[in-house]
Amino acid sequence: MTPPQTPEAATTPATPPIPGIPGTPGIPTIGTLRERYGERYRWYLLLSVMVGTMASIMSSTIVNVAIPGMSHHFSLGQERAQWVSSGFMVAMTVSMLTTPWLLSRYGYRRTYVGTMLLLLVGGIVGGLANNFSLVLFARVAEGLAAGVVQPIPAIIILRAFEPHEQGRASGIFGMGVVLAPAIGPSIGGVLVDLFGWRSIFFMVVPFCLASIWLAYKFVPKTAPGGVAAVRGSGLDARGLALGTVGTLCLLNGLVELRGDSPLQAALLLAGALASFAAFVWWQRRLAAAGGTPLMNLALFKYRQFAMGSVVAFIYGTALFGSTYLLPVYMQVGLQLSASHVGTILLPAGLVLALTIAGVGRLADRHPTWLLVTIGLALLAASFALMMVLRLDSALWLLVAFAVIGRIGLGFILPSLNLGSMRPLAKPLIPQGASAINFVRMLGGAAGVSLCAIVLEWRLAAHGDSLANPMTSPARLAAFDEVFAMLAGLCALAICAAWQLRQQPSTPNGPARNTG
Repeated sequence: MTPPQTPEAATTPATPPIPGIPGTPGIPTIGTLRERYGERYRWYLLLSVMVGTMASIMSSTIVNVAIPGMSHHFSLGQERAQWVSSGFMVAMTVSMLTTPWLLSRYGYRRTYVGTMLLLLVGGIVGGLANNFSLVLFARVAEGLAAGVVQPIPAIIILRAFEPHEQGRASGIFGMGVVLAPAIGPSIGGVLVDLFGWRSIFFMVVPFCLASIWLAYKFVPKTAPGGVAAVRGSGLDARGLALGTVGTLCLLNGLVELRGDSPLQAALLLAGALASFAAFVWWQRRLAAAGGTPLMNLALFKYRQFAMGSVVAFIYGTALFGSTYLLPVYMQVGLQLSASHVGTILLPAGLVLALTIAGVGRLADRHPTWLLVTIGLALLAASFALMMVLRLDSALWLLVAFAVIGRIGLGFILPSLNLGSMRPLAKPLIPQGASAINFVRMLGGAAGVSLCAIVLEWRLAAHGDSLANPMTSPARLAAFDEVFAMLAGLCALAICAAWQLRQQPSTPNGPARNTG
């Protein structure tokens, strides 16, 4: 019996053996590779892109461990050292928007291998650099690669897997990706102690080499949809420039809000608003003229995608904000040592990985809006419960509350992309994956600064500051108010997640049962 075709294989055209046309003998498409490797091929394909994505995510988080040693080696001040993280974040956020164009222009394999080579070069150059400018160049290169590669797995899951398998695939992928930042800093700390800060850059090298080898075996050459990668319209350089300027102004404006330059902060934030407004105007104009915009605004005509983007932005804000806030709270608020903080957060990270795997299977059988809502409710409950802790509270309570929050994240991660992008027309899936990742990263960038700004504001209101070595009930009250803000943001996101259950007519036809 002939096995059923996957959605991507079904779209691969059956053509005579003409060189250079996908679907012909010798041209690796998802259909031909599936025939070669059998029914499990789609899982090999998922593994191939998962290894590279893990490397990119690890490079984004693990470098924080090396910043103190790097700052000492190059005699850097805090402001210049901050650009090691900020440069990566800006490059990653903006380059996500280029993924659909790169896939259509170069195909899956060349795009993916290109990003892995760029990540590899960034790791080697950063590890060998003898001046800070080269380190910063390496981090920007790594950020560009990380941004391009991260939307690719979501595109492949929605293209290469049947609808009843997509949740399971998202869960397995999510579990692997979450483990990277969970164990990366621990391994990084050991490497820095043994070999110095340069070893952090070299850590991505074996992952990149493995992902390139897997790509040449399992990743097809075609573009999404099983069609040939073709030289179409050029990259929307004006849109990319506007997006880059807007992101730079936003991140720097939020950082300046934490300093003593309110006028400079206001000017930067106004610049960000103007740049993003100009970006939207240009995308509309380019689409109306028949061009290929960097972000297809037709995505937001799908109500579920629009609401999913709202959830993604708030989710990014809460996730990245809490990732910054929790360690500061434990060390400065509860006076716990750094080793205690790592021990407390490790169980939560492992629970998150296990939860994602289990919820992925649930997403194949239950409405995704329900899973996202449950996750946001658990995340809000985790933030609210942090407000009951005091200096004499038992440590197991802190562990339990952190675990509740990570279980909530486990419900959200594999469900949000599926619930937002399943209603999209097939040609819009690459654009949808890059757009929703871009929105989530913008929320994450804003979340860290938002938590820092509100914390400093509330500490000042209570007559305290982080410079004070002694904790107090007033300091805990300030932290409690920041946790209350995060809980409120999650409650707001629940209102948007509830709209994911709506099944309105889509621009391409009647309502769909996206379950």
